[in-house]
Amino acid sequence: MNECLLTFRSDSAPMTALVAGAAGFVGTNFLQRVADQPGLRVIAVYREKVPVVRGSNICLIQADLRDPEQCRQLMSDVDQVFMFAGRLSTAAVLRNHPVGPVTDNTVMNLNMLEAAYWAGVKSYVWLSSATGYPARITPLREDEFFDADPPCPYEAVGWMSRYVEKIGELYARRSNGRLTVVSLRPTGIYGPYDDFEFETCHALPALMRRVLEQHAPIEVWGSGEDERDYIFVDDVVDACLMAAESAVGSVALNIGSGEKSSLNELLELMLKRESYGQINIVHRGDVGLPVMRRTIDCTKAKEVLKFQAKTSIKQGLRKTMEWRRSVMIPESFRQVAQV
Repeated sequence: MNECLLTFRSDSAPMTALVAGAAGFVGTNFLQRVADQPGLRVIAVYREKVPVVRGSNICLIQADLRDPEQCRQLMSDVDQVFMFAGRLSTAAVLRNHPVGPVTDNTVMNLNMLEAAYWAGVKSYVWLSSATGYPARITPLREDEFFDADPPCPYEAVGWMSRYVEKIGELYARRSNGRLTVVSLRPTGIYGPYDDFEFETCHALPALMRRVLEQHAPIEVWGSGEDERDYIFVDDVVDACLMAAESAVGSVALNIGSGEKSSLNELLELMLKRESYGQINIVHRGDVGLPVMRRTIDCTKAKEVLKFQAKTSIKQGLRKTMEWRRSVMIPESFRQVAQV
């Protein structure tokens, strides 16, 4: 584990927040929000990819969260933990692996909870998953999480989310009020710094990439009739910060936008924004998943955190597409770089 050298004025006593998975999608957007914030010391933990965000209050530490001893060392004088580390079990990943990366993700979550408990951390916020919910067409409430098995093909990540939530609940209960553990259950998160690699990404960024790169035809995984509640990453960061400040005990909360959209509807919005003319759209049933229509009830998050998503799907798509276009490498440059 790399040494972190960061000094503060002797007359200051900043709060210390540990951000695990600081180089990832949510972690990067989170660091952008808290960079240079007065009174806050940020320990940004990464494993291989170095975080791109810098700030006077950000200290970078390289660590492997699968090692319990390294997790214990990280927790020295930490007040809040934001656990974003782990690999996603996307449809693309599950096509090549029956359960996805749940083994490593489970180990990391358990190591971090254990270390936070014994170190006296006050608040632990982690991103659980709405994949833990059973298959239902009605808006899903928090108390329905364990009612029936998670649907195919998300059984493994769904059960992992349920297990880690239960373990977090036990740590919070045994701490006698000292440790708060908040399990946020976001829906489909999207935004800048998302994964856009076809081999590992979610369906929405894959579709966005095809639109921006002007693929012809435009390929859609599955029927495109899946309906989800997509939430912009800035709103997820808001929810994480609110949870660390307001929640008490052991709490599980749905985090969504309140808008339901299908991939076909999102594709239409993106094509319209790009002023596409006639375009051939191909739906690939051989790589898609069963049609899922899932919405969540976010009433509890509004009551407990006063949280409400601010970004509409149109605004979020625009911001994400503008960011993605800004980092795209021109094909001509890509060809020269390969020579």
